[in-house]
Amino acid sequence: MIALASDHGGYRLKEEIKKFLEDGGYEVRDLGTGDEESVDYPDYGHQAARAVARGECQLGILICGTGIGMSITANKVRGIRAALCHDSFSARMSREHNDASILCLGQRVVGTGLALEIVRVWLESSFSGGRHSRRVQKIENYEKE
Repeated sequence: MIALASDHGGYRLKEEIKKFLEDGGYEVRDLGTGDEESVDYPDYGHQAARAVARGECQLGILICGTGIGMSITANKVRGIRAALCHDSFSARMSREHNDASILCLGQRVVGTGLALEIVRVWLESSFSGGRHSRRVQKIENYEKE
């Protein structure tokens, strides 16, 4: 299951991604927001990141105007590695090298077509392990400090 959340600045793109995911056979847990009324992104980003960290959802996708606020919020949750991506190469690397569990996007930064391509590449990529495992382990150790 994929946790999906946005604030008002990412609502339209969230709805496009939701349709894309569901059409692709993915199970989606939509954690809001439900419209373009102004809301605070940390409320939605934190809820989705917690769902991923607790194992209720395997991965998450968060959208706000720039993706920055959602990325900062999600990365405050222990066990989460959220990556803000504006291109498919970064999306692939965030999974292969960093084992990112949450993808963050900015509705005001990427168009719908590019966003859907980023999501597709991100979901089709997986952690490559090897030398990257040591680095991810160091990140996990830093969280314990």
